[in-house]
Amino acid sequence: MKLKMLLASTAASLVLSAGMAFAGPETVSGPGVEPECFAPWSGDTKYMQWEAKDGPYKLAVVNGFVGNGWRIQMIKTAKAFAEDPAMKDKISEFKVVSTGTDAAVQLGAIEDFINQGYDAIVTIAVAPDGFDRVIRLADKNNVVLVPFDNVLDTDKVMQVNEDQLEMGHKWAQFVLDQLHEKGVKSGKILEVRGLPGNSVDRDRSIGINKVFEDDGGDWEIVQVVGNWDDGTTQKVVADAIAVHGQFEAVVGQGGSNGVIQALKDAGHPWVPVAGESENGFRKAIAQYSGDGLKGISIGQSPGLVAVAMKAAVSALEGNVMPQLISVPLPVATYDELKDGENYWSDLPDNFFTVNEFPPCGVNISGPAIMAQDESDVN
Repeated sequence: MKLKMLLASTAASLVLSAGMAFAGPETVSGPGVEPECFAPWSGDTKYMQWEAKDGPYKLAVVNGFVGNGWRIQMIKTAKAFAEDPAMKDKISEFKVVSTGTDAAVQLGAIEDFINQGYDAIVTIAVAPDGFDRVIRLADKNNVVLVPFDNVLDTDKVMQVNEDQLEMGHKWAQFVLDQLHEKGVKSGKILEVRGLPGNSVDRDRSIGINKVFEDDGGDWEIVQVVGNWDDGTTQKVVADAIAVHGQFEAVVGQGGSNGVIQALKDAGHPWVPVAGESENGFRKAIAQYSGDGLKGISIGQSPGLVAVAMKAAVSALEGNVMPQLISVPLPVATYDELKDGENYWSDLPDNFFTVNEFPPCGVNISGPAIMAQDESDVN
C-alpha cells in the first residue's frame, strides 16, 4: 500500500512539474529584443518570455473573414514571407486556413492546430473576446499565440497592431482641417464602417467620432457598413448619397476604391476623403486633388502578418518580447504622393500599397505577393 501511494505521489509530482514547464510565458523585465522592430505600445507595456524551443517550427495562420482584398493580400503576404530567406529555414511546416466570421469555428481551428503540435499560431481574431479557453490551452502546451490586426481585449497573449484609435483620430482631424480651411463648420459627414464585431472597426469609429464631438461644429454623422470591401462600400455609399444628398466629407475605414467610384457615379462634388492605403485610392487622390479631392491615406498594412510571424518565431527562440507590439502608422496625404514610391500606376487598384517594414527586415515585393494565391494551405 505504501509503495502504491509513493508511486502515485511521484507520478503526481512529475505531472505538476511538467505542467509548470509548459505554463505559457513569464512576465519579465524589459527591454525586449529588436526594439526597432518590436516596439512596445507604451511605457506601461509589460514584457513576456516563453521557454526557448529548438527550431525549425510548425507555424499556422488562422484567418477569419476572407471576403475582401485586404484579407486576400494578407494571406498572399503570409505565404510569400514564409518563403522569404529570412524565414524559410526557421519553418518546418506552414499552414493557412480561413474560417469565416463564426468565432466558434475559428476557435476550433486554433485548438486543432494546438492539438496537432504546432509551435505558434498567428490569427486575426473574429471577435475581441471569447478566447480565454484557447489561450489557456496554448499556454498549457507552450504554444505562442499571436493575434494581429483585429486583436483581443486581453494582455495574456503577445499581439501586433497599429493604433486603431489614433488612425481614427488622424482621419477625422485631417477632414476637419480641410473643412475648416474652407470655412465649413457644419453639415453631413459620411462614415463608412468596417466589418461589424471587430475591435478594429470599433476602435477606429470611436476615434473618428470623438474628434467630431470635440470639434464643437454642427456635424451630422451618417454611418454605413462597407465591410472594408470595395464592392460593398460602393453600394452603401451610393445608397447614402441617394438618400441624404450631398456630404461635406467622407471618412472611410476601408473599401476606399468603392468610395471614389460611388462619388464619381453619383456626380457628387469632390470633397475631403479619408481612407485606407488601396493603390486605386491613392491614384485618385493624386489625380483629382486639384479638383477638390483632398485625401489622406493611412494603411493598415496586410504586411502586419509578416511582423506577427516574425514575432512568433522570435518568442519561440526564447527572446524577451513586448506583450503589445506597436507598428507605426504609414500616413500619406494628397501632397505627399509619388508614383513609384507610395503608389504605383502600373499595379491594380485593389493592391494595398504598404507592405515593407525595413526595421523588421520585412521587405516583400509586390510581385512576390501577387504571385501567391489566397487558398488554404492544409
